[in-house]
Amino acid sequence: MPEAGRFSAAIQSFLDFCRIEKGLSRNTIEAYRRDLNRFASLIPSSDIPVAPEAVRSHIDTLYSASMAPSSIARHLAAIRNFYRFLLEQGRIQADPCRDLMPPRQWQSLPKYLVDSKIERLLKAPDETRSTGERDRAMIDFLYATGLRVSELIRVRVTDVDFRLGVVRVVGKGNKQRIVPVGSTALAAVEAYLGHGRAALLKGRQSPYLFVTARGGCLTRQGFWKLLGVQGRKAGIFSGLSPHVVRHSFATQLLEGGADLRSLQTMLGHADISTTQIYTHVLRSRLRKTVDEHHPRA
Repeated sequence: MPEAGRFSAAIQSFLDFCRIEKGLSRNTIEAYRRDLNRFASLIPSSDIPVAPEAVRSHIDTLYSASMAPSSIARHLAAIRNFYRFLLEQGRIQADPCRDLMPPRQWQSLPKYLVDSKIERLLKAPDETRSTGERDRAMIDFLYATGLRVSELIRVRVTDVDFRLGVVRVVGKGNKQRIVPVGSTALAAVEAYLGHGRAALLKGRQSPYLFVTARGGCLTRQGFWKLLGVQGRKAGIFSGLSPHVVRHSFATQLLEGGADLRSLQTMLGHADISTTQIYTHVLRSRLRKTVDEHHPRA
């Protein structure tokens, strides 16, 4: 059997492959790094275990560490991809993870906001201030497009076509897609461009649509913080996140009759099975409607 090499060097080679060849996002690569380093810490030597029994014993250690099934499944996905990479590179002759099964998981339904809460959230920012104009435009734009927060903060001014009413988005794996933007959100962005953005930049230049007072784009943490502030103003004190607004966008589209393929394209999902979870949300709401309104529920 070919020499597997040292674990740390192999992990770095795999991460480089994920970044350069597969074009995975920084967050995904960092998650792989953490999971593989944890796996490596369980190995007594610096050589990579290639026997299925040895790999299984170390994965069993993860199972017994009181980790959630979703966390174990994520760890297992990282280990699977790592060994698949070694196999393709010819560093091992057989995949020891071939017969490993992920733990059974209950699929949780995504949280979303009802119409009344969305309306309160959109009205929460103080639009007499430049930051308030920006916050209203960002939240409205997020709800109108369903972008991921990492995509939202990187939108450039030139990415928005006001005439066609669309935005060009660079998503996971540097894949581009075109997403329609509603007229209400476009109006909020135009108002922000006409006043709030210029006031924040103070004559400086920035390619990004949504900027801070220092002229740069917001960070993910910065947007989470401002969304939390506006949420509390709207009386939403818990459970609010950019992903909840994204889920609200998807749920509203399906309720309005959108098909799954169109929704998959707009959300940037690689696999339609990820999009199908929203059909479970609709079933859940149907069940609640029957329970509340049917005389024999």
